[in-house]
Amino acid sequence: MDTTLRDGEQTSGVSFSISEKLTITQLLLAELNVDRVEVASARVSDGEFASVKAIMDWAGTNGYTNNIEVLSFVDNGVSIDWMNKAGVRVQNLLTKGSMNHLTHQLKKTPEQHFSEIAEVIASAKSFGIATNVYLEDWSNGMRNSPDYVYQYIDFISTQPVLRVMLPDTLGVLTPCETFSFIDVLRKRYPKLHFDFHAHNDYDLGNANIMEAIKAGINGLHLTVNGMGERAGNASMSSAVAVINDFIPDVETSIKESYIYTVSKLVETFSGVRIPANKPIVGENVFTQTAGIHADGDNKNNLYFNDLLPERFGRKRTYALGKTSGKANIEKNLQELGLKLSDEDLKKVTQRVIELGDKKETVTKEDLPYIISDVLDSNTYADKVIVESYVLTHSKGLRPSATISVRIDGEIFEENAQGDGQFDAFMKALTKVYTKKELCLPKLIDYAVRIAPGSNSDALCETIITWETPSKKFITRGLDSDQTVCAIKSTQKMLNII
Repeated sequence: MDTTLRDGEQTSGVSFSISEKLTITQLLLAELNVDRVEVASARVSDGEFASVKAIMDWAGTNGYTNNIEVLSFVDNGVSIDWMNKAGVRVQNLLTKGSMNHLTHQLKKTPEQHFSEIAEVIASAKSFGIATNVYLEDWSNGMRNSPDYVYQYIDFISTQPVLRVMLPDTLGVLTPCETFSFIDVLRKRYPKLHFDFHAHNDYDLGNANIMEAIKAGINGLHLTVNGMGERAGNASMSSAVAVINDFIPDVETSIKESYIYTVSKLVETFSGVRIPANKPIVGENVFTQTAGIHADGDNKNNLYFNDLLPERFGRKRTYALGKTSGKANIEKNLQELGLKLSDEDLKKVTQRVIELGDKKETVTKEDLPYIISDVLDSNTYADKVIVESYVLTHSKGLRPSATISVRIDGEIFEENAQGDGQFDAFMKALTKVYTKKELCLPKLIDYAVRIAPGSNSDALCETIITWETPSKKFITRGLDSDQTVCAIKSTQKMLNII
């Protein structure tokens, strides 16, 4: 059962709209193929009612009525009336699973609680609503008041209940306890259907899921991206991968290839970002960074495991940065349909490493720019070097540049103001070349571009077209700073002339 829309919506700051809840429900049931979806808590708000009504209208038309569940309460029939008006046919009744909760929150005896539960179940049945029961704080109940838990389940065994749902409400169970507690209940009540609902406060949610399955649990409650209150719930993507790869005698209906699609949609609707290193769905989990790993993948997939990205509708990528080797570059070039000689490949690899050392983000789409920059740099000798520069840009003052340029070993320094930082740089450079009785070409075109899909910290390429009395030519500069790009491009021009 997926409870992203109920328990997951208890993530701080998350509230799904009517259309978002409907869309997620449709994807979970019709595409991801979960068995059941818990979509809301009864009587929360008018907006929640409208969401559930829209979902039930769709479910009724498409044969999913009995797959939609709503959290309800022991409240003298208020929840039942709410669900009935919304068209809900399955309630997940919240009851007390520990003596501590029963005594201090409800201040009732077990007999009083059981009597009220029986009345709610009977009332629901009269409206054609089936019942599952949550044993809130069940994990602490098994730790501290197991006799009460047995007394409760003895009682609920006499009721027309579909499922007994065992939540680790505070996320406190260890894997060992999870197995022990569920194993006891499965042996004591072999005819009952038990669900396990894991929270992740100690990051043990999926470990506890594995032990629950080992102990014979009948159903699991999961959320997309592990959303939920506090540290969240056990994650759908990780649990499904673990079951498919490590528990061969258990099958799920989940279509793995839709997991990433649903994950990204929930990320968008919820506004809760998926951590880059989150297993299965994180941005980086199918990215090889170290060059030795890319090399090993080229030699019989030495660094692959069973979590192949294609299972989840994803692709393996090879990061470009200071730990990149030639194999990383080659993998990315293959995807771009490019091939370099060994000599040029070494030069490009070295430039990528240099950029990585500067903490620049290098993407596959940057590679053509880097190749162009590196190979273009090899067509001339560096007789002119812009040694240093200071560029200023202040509100209310004209931009200025102070530069130091070395020409054939001789240092020249000049400063100037201009209409922009690069214009100031060019005016200072013109002063230097006037001293040398040399003329600079005319700048006739200036273009800046970044790789498609890049961000504000991306590498950019500045392409400048120059004109002399006899010819036109183009130079390129590459950096994450646009003005530095232009200066690099200009230095190439100085060496060409």
